Amino acid sequence: MILTIDGVAGAGKTTLGSFISAEFQDRFRIQIIHMDDLYEGWDDPLGASLTNKLNLIANAHREGRSFQGQRYNWQSAAPGESFVIDPGGLLILEGVGSGQRVIREFVETKIWIELEPTVGLHRVLDRDGSQIQTQMMGFLEQQNKHFEEEGTREAADFHFNGLR
Repeated sequence: MILTIDGVAGAGKTTLGSFISAEFQDRFRIQIIHMDDLYEGWDDPLGASLTNKLNLIANAHREGRSFQGQRYNWQSAAPGESFVIDPGGLLILEGVGSGQRVIREFVETKIWIELEPTVGLHRVLDRDGSQIQTQMMGFLEQQNKHFEEEGTREAADFHFNGLR
């Protein structure tokens, strides 16, 4: 079973994914994959490479196979440690770009978290530091274009408000 949690940067996707995992860990084996681990830096985080990785992950999960990948290391701007996604259980894909069209046929539940992008930007900068402001401004442009092209918001089964 695959669940995606998508929405603008800073909307609370990781928080919701962690909450769902904690609530259901006694009933399901749960694995969470964060899109931040699958991006390959700031240049084209939502491009073909992410789409390809998501497609490989979703197909492996559907076919009951393990998937092995490498997390992106943001400090060294290079591939980092390896990870394995075991087959079965609930796989939560969370982060900007997780609800892509290419994997929707494999996804049981698609969640969208709504939030004004400028509020999300402030949350990200508070969390990760103001030194990434320039990169985040570029990321916001990419995410908006991505969401428009993919129709992610419209394809979601459930919509939540990211305001607390």
